[in-house]
Amino acid sequence: MFVRVDGVAHHVVVEGTGPVCVLSAGLGLGWFDWDPVVPLLARHRTVVRFDRPGHGLSAAADAPPTAAGEARRIARLLDALGRGEGPVTVVGHSIAGFHAEAFARLYPDRTSGVVLVDASVEEQARAPAAPRARTAVAVAVAAVLSAAGVPATFGPSARRLAVRLSRAHGADPAPSDLVRGVYGTSRVLRGALLENAHYLDVAAQLLALRQRHPLPADASRTVLAATAGGRRWTTRQRELAFLLGARFEPVAGAGHLLMLDRPDSVAHAILTTSP
Repeated sequence: MFVRVDGVAHHVVVEGTGPVCVLSAGLGLGWFDWDPVVPLLARHRTVVRFDRPGHGLSAAADAPPTAAGEARRIARLLDALGRGEGPVTVVGHSIAGFHAEAFARLYPDRTSGVVLVDASVEEQARAPAAPRARTAVAVAVAAVLSAAGVPATFGPSARRLAVRLSRAHGADPAPSDLVRGVYGTSRVLRGALLENAHYLDVAAQLLALRQRHPLPADASRTVLAATAGGRRWTTRQRELAFLLGARFEPVAGAGHLLMLDRPDSVAHAILTTSP
């Protein structure tokens, strides 16, 4: 289905029954990257998956992301689905970990749990200068590459390569026609470039939110870390868990795309974090 949030059509998939959990994937990924996890959750949870603007099947991004804006996106998406009443568990993978934590801090009454899945970590992020110029460059590069046919020619193979490099084992399980239909488009290229161009901005904004908005005391928290990222990465994830007062769970046999390599661990973390 599609719902409009701030004038942008967002692709959303809702499955299952029970308390609500919201799944948001990392940079350039889509709703289907959670496919291995959903069957393990749907008997116990109402699972909401959505594509951010310029990702999956959602409409093109028309503005750069912000931490508060992505938190508001989740809230308004739930409102549009008629799921704004009870608290939810927010699950963020990679860069979407910033968004999940921001939601919990800005909407504490709507948060029952937070699960960070090999989330991005920037301990001392500072926003680079000239955000408008970086936005303009990202949009211009996307336009030039799209006019040259780069997404249609290289988008699907770039997706396949990125997934293969981000897993501890296995190839990309997504169907070929789906990958071509999503990654052969200019909107996904533009969306990914915009998010990447403002990655440090969002990280710095989250650090500021941590100073002003505490996490809800009654919300349970879990940080999952893929040990294939190496000792330093695992240590940084452990430190993030300590900072957030979260349970820390290192996951062996998994790369950055934990939901593909170890869907059982991701599902278990969600089920034991949420009510």
